Amino acid sequence: MMGTRFASKVVLITGATSGVGAAVARRIAAEGGAVVLGARGKEAGDRIAEEIRTAGGRALFVPTDVTVEADVARLTDAAVSEFGRLDGAFNNAGAINAFGPVQDIDDAGWRADLELNLTAVYYGLRHQVPALAASGGGAILNNASQLGVVGMASVAPYVAAKHGVIGLTRAVALENADQGIRVNALVSGAVDTPAYRNSMGATPEGEAMVAALHPIGRIARPEEIAAFCAHLLSDEASFITGAALTADGGFTAR
Repeated sequence: MMGTRFASKVVLITGATSGVGAAVARRIAAEGGAVVLGARGKEAGDRIAEEIRTAGGRALFVPTDVTVEADVARLTDAAVSEFGRLDGAFNNAGAINAFGPVQDIDDAGWRADLELNLTAVYYGLRHQVPALAASGGGAILNNASQLGVVGMASVAPYVAAKHGVIGLTRAVALENADQGIRVNALVSGAVDTPAYRNSMGATPEGEAMVAALHPIGRIARPEEIAAFCAHLLSDEASFITGAALTADGGFTAR
């Protein structure tokens, strides 16, 4: 065990079958927390939950499509039913569906990016906030990525959705500050995940190009982002709410 910051706490994590989501789940479980994992991939989700349990942690996987509100509600209910409470949530699921100049993106591509990257966060908040309130408060972290604060050509729907996540985060933080519920947004740079490896990191040239966008000279390891997320979800960050917090290797400092 790495510590006990999350002893007796229950944290829900979406997009938890690989990359940052899986790293956050492992980190929180290693610090004594129970983790409830939601994602579409049942085989991968069951494997990560079993890995955590084998290491002595507490974990539950619930197959979840975050674009379906009934799935999101079931995930939250499962956390409370299995572990008796909910103390935190990391709304991490997201991906880019539509590529190209805005005039070439059709309605289906626009809707797909907004549904997965923004509406899914709204569904999460709708169900997580009451559960956290019933537990006496807690923390929510929404993954906005670096494209929640800067623009990028050819992915306008994703950029719009991630900017929306930050606005939604701030509004819900203000609505719930008096209930002891903190809501923040994660602004991260590129991270060495399977999704990254299948896209820009698939070639040495692509990897070098992406690394060069970060003044620190490289992309992040999932464990680095997980450490930051764990801090923001812990009581050590008790005075932080309504913020968009950066761990991006200097990407947005330019």
